[in-house]
Amino acid sequence: MAINSDLTAANLVMRTDVAAATSGGAAGANKLWLPLWSGEVINAYDEYNVFENLITNKTLTGGFSYEFPVTGTVALKPSWSAGEELGGGDASSTTFKVNLDPRPMAAHFETDNVDLLVTQWDYRSELARQSGLTLANTRDKQIISALIAASVVAPLTSDPRGLGVSNFPAPAVVATGNNQAIGVEVSACTETIALSILQNIENYLVFMQENNFPVENVYCAVPPKVFQVIRALGIPRATNAFANTPMFTASDDYGAGAPISVGMNKLADTLDYMGVKIIKTNHIPRADLTGASIGAAKYNLVCNSVNIFGIIFQPEAVAGLSLMGMKVDTVQDVRRNTQFTVASMLKGTGILRPELCQILVGTTSVAAGDTSAEINTRALLAAIFGTGSGFGAEYAVTA
Repeated sequence: MAINSDLTAANLVMRTDVAAATSGGAAGANKLWLPLWSGEVINAYDEYNVFENLITNKTLTGGFSYEFPVTGTVALKPSWSAGEELGGGDASSTTFKVNLDPRPMAAHFETDNVDLLVTQWDYRSELARQSGLTLANTRDKQIISALIAASVVAPLTSDPRGLGVSNFPAPAVVATGNNQAIGVEVSACTETIALSILQNIENYLVFMQENNFPVENVYCAVPPKVFQVIRALGIPRATNAFANTPMFTASDDYGAGAPISVGMNKLADTLDYMGVKIIKTNHIPRADLTGASIGAAKYNLVCNSVNIFGIIFQPEAVAGLSLMGMKVDTVQDVRRNTQFTVASMLKGTGILRPELCQILVGTTSVAAGDTSAEINTRALLAAIFGTGSGFGAEYAVTA
C-alpha cells in the first residue's frame, strides 16, 4: 500500500513515499528536518545543562573574545584637600580577557532514512535528547574544570585590587584518609565528612564577609554520594543510635529539604543551607583527563590523585562565552547512502574572580607527619591538576 498516496510532493515538505529513496527527493524535501531537530536539541541542552546558568555568561554575535572589567580597582582619596589635584593614574581601567575556544564541540550521528526522523517524533526526539545531553554534559565538565582551576590558581603578580594569597580561600580539607584511591574516599563519605562540608560552607561565608567580597548567589557542588549523606544527616545509621531531628527532611526545626518519603534522586535536586544552594553533579573528575579530551587542552586536568568532595563558588568566579548558540548541519553522504547530521557549539571559559572559589578535598599526603595545611595548598594542587599552562596562564589583567 502506498504511503500518503493521496498527497503529492508539491503539497508536502516530505516525500510521498518513504521507500522511494533514502535521501534526496522532491524539491524542498527534508527542509523540516533541521528546524525540527535543532529546536529539540536546544531544548534538551537547556534541560540537561546545570552549570552554565550558574556562572557569568555572555553571548557573542561575532568576534573571538570578551573583556570583563576588573572589579575593586576604584582608587580612594581618604581626605581630599582643597586645591589638591587627583592624579587618576593609579586607578586605570583594567579588564580580564576571555576567549572562545579554538574549536567547537559537536554531537553527530547518521541515519539512512531522514523521513523517519521527520515523521516519527519518538524516534527523532530520542536522537535530539541524546545530542543535547552529550553537549550539555561536555559543557558542564568544562565549567567544572574551570571552577577547579579557579580554586587553586595563584594570585596575580601585580593584582590591581591589591589581593594576595591571604585574600584567597585556601583549599579546605574535609577528609583525612591519606592515600586512599581516587573515588573511594568520596564514595565512602561519612556523616563526619558531611558535617565538615557544612562547617566549611559557614567558614566560606565568614571569609567572604571579612574580605568585603560579595555573598549573594553561593553554590556548593558535590558528588551524588556526598549530597545523599548531607541530606540524611540526623537519620540513625546504627541499631544503637537514637533518632535525631533530620536536618534536610523538611522538619519543623530546620525545614531545609523534603520529607524522607520524597526521593530527591534527580541531578536537578538541591538543598539549602544558610543561604547556600547545595547542588549535585556526577561530573567532578576523578581521572587524568589529558587522554580523554573534553575540549581545549586547558580543560583536561589531571584529577587522578586528589579526592574532590565539592566546590563552593559564586557566578562571578568564572565567565562563559557562547558564539550565537548552536549550529546544525546535515549532508547526504553518497558513499554510504546515509544522511549525516551534526549539532555544534562554540564555547569559551575563563577565570574572573578566583577569590570566590574554594575547593573541598581530602588529604593528598603519603608521608608520615605531613599535615593537611602543608599538603593541600593552592600551589600544590595547581601543580597536581596542571592548571599552570592553561587557565593559570590565561588568568591575567589587560590594561
